[in-house]
Amino acid sequence: MSSFRDLLLTHRETLNLLNVYPVPDGDTGSNMAATLESVIAELDEISAESGLDAVAGAIAHGSLMGARGNSGVILSQILRGLMGVVAGAGAGVGVEGRMVAGGMAAASTAAYEAVGRPVEGTILTVVREASEAAVEAADAGADLLAVAEAAREAGGRSLERTPELLPVLAEAGVVDAGGYGFVLFLDALLTEVDGRPLPAAPEPPAKPTSSRPDDHGGAAVIGTRYEVMYFLDAPDDRLPDFRAAWDALGDSIVVVGGEGVWNCHVHTDDIGAAIEAGIAVGLPHTIRVTDLFEEVAEQAWVSERIGDWVDEPGESVQCAVVAVANGDGVRDIFRSLGVRRVVAGGQSMNPSTADLLDAVEAVPADEVVVLPNNPNIVAVAGQVDAQTAKTVRVVATRNITEGFASLLAYDPEASVDDNLVGMGAAAEAVTSGEVTLAVRDASSDAGPITEGDHLGLSDGRVEVIAGSLVEATISLLDRLLGGEHELVTLIAGADTAEESTDEVVGWLRAEHPNVEVEVHLGGQPLYPYYLGIE
Repeated sequence: MSSFRDLLLTHRETLNLLNVYPVPDGDTGSNMAATLESVIAELDEISAESGLDAVAGAIAHGSLMGARGNSGVILSQILRGLMGVVAGAGAGVGVEGRMVAGGMAAASTAAYEAVGRPVEGTILTVVREASEAAVEAADAGADLLAVAEAAREAGGRSLERTPELLPVLAEAGVVDAGGYGFVLFLDALLTEVDGRPLPAAPEPPAKPTSSRPDDHGGAAVIGTRYEVMYFLDAPDDRLPDFRAAWDALGDSIVVVGGEGVWNCHVHTDDIGAAIEAGIAVGLPHTIRVTDLFEEVAEQAWVSERIGDWVDEPGESVQCAVVAVANGDGVRDIFRSLGVRRVVAGGQSMNPSTADLLDAVEAVPADEVVVLPNNPNIVAVAGQVDAQTAKTVRVVATRNITEGFASLLAYDPEASVDDNLVGMGAAAEAVTSGEVTLAVRDASSDAGPITEGDHLGLSDGRVEVIAGSLVEATISLLDRLLGGEHELVTLIAGADTAEESTDEVVGWLRAEHPNVEVEVHLGGQPLYPYYLGIE
């Protein structure tokens, strides 16, 4: 599995750029690599003397618990199907061709069963056709190497045909990203079986084109807006009702797991109903929601700038800080507050464990604090400590303003654990908000949302719906400000007009004369304002 993980990491950029289906959000490579990082972490927990059953169990459990995104969840089901056959072979049985062929067939069946509406021309097709070739070879008496070669040859041919089956791939001029990732698994298998070198990563392909450009210069997203993922504790016999409920709510449905624990993924316009369907049959937890429309726009924005964000290491310190952020101005503020390395990313452009690990290794300190600045990145950041000889701690900042606030308590000469306590307390003391623009009609707890509305958010919830940026910002501040507050920090976005900021500052000074106001030019995309209230 380490060979497969290494391949996913070296080919991650290629996979991300190939990713145009079901949404062109550029995260297939990152999500598959993150899933394998979880598998490796699980394998590291078992002893070197563990038998095949223990190894198979660790791979199955690690992939289920670490799966991220649609591609990661499908990959986890493929690995679970394969490992189910391996684990069922019995003690003392070695891996051989018949076992691998049967495991791949089980993996294909499991993958198709996990997807609510299977689509040909995706990873499902590549897995199925590779497994069919493996079974045919095994039936003819082929040994392990010959079975693996047959699967790789058929998988490669299947991958090349994916644009013929899925028009969106042909339009963009790419093969399926998930199918490409599975072919890398077959390459890793041949490395383990025959000692063949791992294939080098190709030059990253040109960004896929589309005849339907959006306002941000990338491919337009057509279909449902939100990606909802969560773990569901529910009896196995309740899953048919759950799947039926989700089938009525959205698409790209993937539900994997068993024995009462399920990893669930759907694209939908109704976040609340997607969660309520889980509550109806069990207990949903570790809920993650991603705005797919914003994800596409932010991915394009960050991709254009990611090469610029390389900081000089500077002098050695006891404890350094790595932060995740987007926006040139936001990056500069973090640097001015003592951050040694900024990793490009945000709400939708979530960095992988490898991205954060590279930053941690680059800073001049043996102890490192990571500021994820987004709830979707906290879990990934938590994986870094196990991957390095350095001591890494995560202050679970949920947004940029919490990250700024935490740094007011940062001491570069204190221990990482002392900084964890002080910076965590400082982050919790700030009240945060964000203002953004609705890109389509939707519903929310604050009322119906119409495309073009300005939205004020706090703690991930829509608190304000307004017709203008200034109105939304003032209304959100009015809702969040209390008599105990002394400081408001406004972080203005890339396209925010100075006149709008002046109006907001004028209102604050008139209505809250005892509150100090600080304004910074963050340059972040998609969010005209980040707000911090202390």
